[in-house]
Amino acid sequence: MAGLMTNASATNKAVLDRYMRLPQPDDKVMATYVWIDGTGEYVRAKTRTIDFIPKTPSELPIWNYDGSSTYQAEGSNSDVYLYPVAIYRDPFCLGNNRLVLCDTYKYNKRPTESNHRNSCLEAMNSAAEYEPWFGIEQEYTLLDNDLHPFGWPKNGFPGPQGPYYCGVGANKVFGRDIVEAHYRAALYAGVNISGTNAEVMPAQWEFQVGPCEGITMGDDLWMARYILHRVAEDFGVNVSLDPKPMKGEWNGAGAHCNFSTKAMREENGIAEIEKAIEKLSRCHVKHIKAYDPHEGKDNERRLTGRCETSSIHDFSAGVANRGCSIRVPRGVAEERKGYLEDRRPASNSDPYQVTEVVVRTTCLEQ
Repeated sequence: MAGLMTNASATNKAVLDRYMRLPQPDDKVMATYVWIDGTGEYVRAKTRTIDFIPKTPSELPIWNYDGSSTYQAEGSNSDVYLYPVAIYRDPFCLGNNRLVLCDTYKYNKRPTESNHRNSCLEAMNSAAEYEPWFGIEQEYTLLDNDLHPFGWPKNGFPGPQGPYYCGVGANKVFGRDIVEAHYRAALYAGVNISGTNAEVMPAQWEFQVGPCEGITMGDDLWMARYILHRVAEDFGVNVSLDPKPMKGEWNGAGAHCNFSTKAMREENGIAEIEKAIEKLSRCHVKHIKAYDPHEGKDNERRLTGRCETSSIHDFSAGVANRGCSIRVPRGVAEERKGYLEDRRPASNSDPYQVTEVVVRTTCLEQ
């Protein structure tokens, strides 16, 4: 049947380990180039051998791939170029091997439609004096190969939401081994992952990346997503970034964006936070379009005003209110400094687009 694949976990991982123990030549490094494909929400990767240990992205060669197979080019003009932008340790191949995050450029050396890092970097450079910090809470859902939520009954539903959030126990959480393997792998790679927890819907989890300054937010989150997909692959489980994977009274999945500037973090920074909220209130539609790959169509299923979300049609803000567009944490309101949380970005949002539009609205007033 179309859409169903053989269970990847059927391969014997012990056999793989026999080959992975083979010594690797000291003068050879495997560099896995990772990039965002034409969907704007998934990643691709391929590996090449280099004869040195790269310390900066500029040392690495520009590479190319078949963009007609990634929704980024036509077959008659299919070469798309990979420009290395960030380097991470490889938690899968270990040793001196590296993961290489890349930007994608068309044959005319212009950014592809899914390359939002280019314009994000321009915005971050322009706003550098504000010292923008970000933290993103990435929610996701684990699925079996039949695309049913992992651990759910095949002919029914688990009990109502309530016991699953930050839960403990085999009847409350599903897939913790995947989550903990991802956490350790991300730390090893050098991603600034700051935590993880089970979410409100069973088989749904969250990890947090940050605080990161400027462009590093998007870089680290995209690499964390790649590592998550790769870890789940080893377990024969799929990762969904769908903002509303299950209809009805089940929580959707977001990528809440925590944001602050240097002024917000200083004494009486609450005044700067309030100014930022006012600016955000005037640009609600622009932000909604930037907060999922399909200009709000995905988020429309999630932002209903129910299940801990605001309405996609209205802007709102409040202290400790998870039903608002912008939440000011209780501790921030009491200390009168800190950060704000934009709860509107969808789980499949591009962090480059999210952080860019936040900075352009609040710092650059563009």
